[in-house]
Parts: sequence; structure tokens; C-alpha cells
Amino acid sequence: MSSLHKLIALALSAFAVTAAAQSYPSKPVRVLVPFAPGGNVDITARTIAPGLAEILGQQFLVENRPGAGGSIGTNAVARAAPDGHTIMVASSSVMTNGPALYTNLPYDILRDLAPVGRIAVVPLALIVHPSVPAKTTKELIAVAKAQGGRMLMANAGVGTTNHLIAELFMIRTGAKMHLVPYKGSGPALIDLVAGHMYAHVDQISSALPFIKAGRVRPIAVTTAKRAAALPEVPTLAESGAPGFDASTVTGILAPGTTPRPVIAKLNESLNKVLAAAAIRSRFETLGAEVQPSSSEELGQFIREDLAQWKKVVQQAGIKVQ
Repeated sequence: MSSLHKLIALALSAFAVTAAAQSYPSKPVRVLVPFAPGGNVDITARTIAPGLAEILGQQFLVENRPGAGGSIGTNAVARAAPDGHTIMVASSSVMTNGPALYTNLPYDILRDLAPVGRIAVVPLALIVHPSVPAKTTKELIAVAKAQGGRMLMANAGVGTTNHLIAELFMIRTGAKMHLVPYKGSGPALIDLVAGHMYAHVDQISSALPFIKAGRVRPIAVTTAKRAAALPEVPTLAESGAPGFDASTVTGILAPGTTPRPVIAKLNESLNKVLAAAAIRSRFETLGAEVQPSSSEELGQFIREDLAQWKKVVQQAGIKVQ
């Protein structure tokens, strides 16, 4: 092929990509949530989907695809047609925690998924069933140690943020508990409220209604600073686990080779949705802080957080079967 032919081919390719972006979306968009209904990621997806639909003129249909700590739904997006009509709302569990923990995932989070933009940052809380005779971090540590590892702690899924933070809590404090895996924080919360489980680490966004109703008791939040939604609840760092700081970041990902103009259009639309006062207020009531970003900024977060959690997994000696 001559240089002229190559230039013509490149120009035609660029024109086709630009044209595709201009007509995007040309049909309803599937928004996969890799966890069960009722959890933080599910709530987040259903909060932003109507706004995206209004701006872009097509339905944004939220579809739950739970299982394997979020990897089943994530793999479905990684293998989807890279045209922007299948995207996902992902959390730190999917973007950094799982990839740091598992070496045999069927996708490479940095290669096979493209960052679209950040949605929000959500603190987590260590919560217990009201029957647990502990109201502080130190009291919970004492109760767990007295149980000798038999105390049941719900786990939103192996490799999730909830799981790794729970593991870190146990390693830092020596308060070993028996982790019981669920397919998402929704089912885990249900069993905690019912008294089948006694403790759980969960995003404030999904736990807050149960906390306010007195169905579960908050012991501490996992971030370095107290959460605005629970200002009276101390941090783990100040109440028994010095230096503890962890949170959940949510964002949108698309298949890895999705054209940049489509990514840019999605990012612009997402940031418009997040700028709406009603949306910000909705997230605040859920205990989340809206933090929109560029695609590049989310990509940088994923790379840096993944490297950090890989070190934590190694240092903490966390193993998976």
C-alpha cells in the first residue's frame, strides 16, 4: 500500500470513528452492574441512568450481573462490542481490589476496560447487628477475640472492597472473624439485619437506611476523616486501628477499545448529570461525595490504587482459594 493510500485509509478510519461518535448512542445502552441489586454500585447506576438517558436520547438500561466478586459482569463488558452501547458502573472492588487479589482474571483491567469517568467516593462503615454487645471498635475487637474466630461477618464478595477492608481490619487488630461470602452487599445486608450475620463492612450509601432505622449499629467508618453522613461515628483510625484509611470509588468503564470520541461523549454527559443539584443531593443522602473526573484522571486513579492494593495484599499475606 502506498503512502497516499495509507493516508486515505487513516483519514477514512478517523472519519468513521468521528461519525460513529456523533450518532452515538444509536440504540439503548446496557449499563451492567456486576453485583446484586440493593448495594452501593446498583444504587449508583440507577441514580445516574435516567440523566444519561435524558441527555443522550436513548434508554440506559441497568442490568445486574452478579457473581465472582464482580468479575462475571466485568468480563461481560470487557468482551462486549466496543461501541459504547454496553458499559458498566464499577467500584474499587472491580477496578483495583479484585485485580490486586486475583492473578487469573479472564481480563486485564488496564487493557480490556476503558475508563470513562469517576462518579463518587463513598466511605465504608464497620457495622454490627444490634445483638452484638459492642458499641466501640475496641469493644468489638474484644468480642471477636473472645469468640475465637467464630463470629460471623458477612462479606459482599471475595475480592471486593468490603472484603479486603474487612481482612485489613482483622489483620491490623487481631480480631479474627469468620467471613461468609455473598453475591453483593444487598444480600449481605439482608442477612445482617435478620441476625444471621453479626458484622459487616459496607459502603455507607447502602448501609445508611438500616443505620438510621436502628436495624444495624455503626461501630466506625473506614476513612481517615469522619463521614459527613455519620458525623457522630468515629473513624477506625481514631478508635482502635491507627492509620486506617480506605474508601470506595465508583466510576463508569467501557470495553477497552471503545473509540475515544465515544468515551469523550459519555464523559461529558456523565459530568453534566453529576453537576445537577438534585443528583448531588441524592448522593449526599446516600453518604457519597460526587467527584466527577476526566477519563484520564480515572485511569490514573486505577493505576495508582491497583499498585497500592497489590502491596497491601502482599504485605498482609491475604490468600484466596
